[in-house]
Amino acid sequence: MNSTTKLVLGIVAAVVVFALANSFFVVQQTQHAIVLRFGQVVREPISEPGLYFKMPFIDNVVPLDKRTLDLDLPVQSVLSTDRQNLDVDAFARYRITQPLRFFQTVRTVPNANTRLASFVNSSMRNVIAGTTMSALIRTDRGVLMNRIQEEVNREAGTLGVEIVDLRLTRVDLPQVNQEAVFNRMQTERRQEAADLRATGSQAAVTIRARADREVTGILAEANRRADELRGAGDAERNRIFAEAFGRDPNFFSFYRTMQAYEQSMKTGDTRMVISPNSDFFRYFGDASGQRNGPTPARAPDAPPASR
Repeated sequence: MNSTTKLVLGIVAAVVVFALANSFFVVQQTQHAIVLRFGQVVREPISEPGLYFKMPFIDNVVPLDKRTLDLDLPVQSVLSTDRQNLDVDAFARYRITQPLRFFQTVRTVPNANTRLASFVNSSMRNVIAGTTMSALIRTDRGVLMNRIQEEVNREAGTLGVEIVDLRLTRVDLPQVNQEAVFNRMQTERRQEAADLRATGSQAAVTIRARADREVTGILAEANRRADELRGAGDAERNRIFAEAFGRDPNFFSFYRTMQAYEQSMKTGDTRMVISPNSDFFRYFGDASGQRNGPTPARAPDAPPASR
């Protein structure tokens, strides 16, 4: 075998090997595969992983991702039903569910992202335009996100994709509006605080007036009761004194005179000028208290009531 024949056989072998190498392709577990022949689809999309045959040199395989894909949306300014401009930041997650339709309509993931972004923005504006800022931020956010996802899915089906999740990550007022709303909220809170303080002051005055009135009544009743008890005590004291005087007038006179001595001779600035022959000193010369004959006994004055 000459060298020419060997060269020809080598070229033929290389072509056969290259042809065989281009006759098979592998579909990964995370891929769909679409086989094209001169730009036209020649078979149903392949979704099961494995090794597959194609016509070498004339068939081309386009892989499509089976995994969940990300769609990050730029911040949009949306007007709510209560005329509030809101900055809304959202994202979506989607999957290719119909590879053939996807390829026929958008062909690539970037094109699909562009179309889906327009669907999401349009649906988001429609839904938010029918709700208030308070409902969107506080109470109905989950319901509104589900409604937006349902509307987007109705349009995304024409692209062969399905939205599996859609979230509004941030819903805020623009910076200028935030400052205005913040100032308004401060004013409202100050007014509310002033109203509460005024109400509290009025209630405090009413409570103090009621308490003062009750205190005056209680003190009057206590003074009245004290006067009654003091009068009853004085009457009882006088009765006891009268009874004691009736039993032994001489002893009672002696006892009261001794008390008078004790009270009058205490240390202090008081000075008394009294004659030694005064009846006040009768017990100094006579223990019986009689001077120049018996002195008729008289009831001494009752001692002052102690308070």
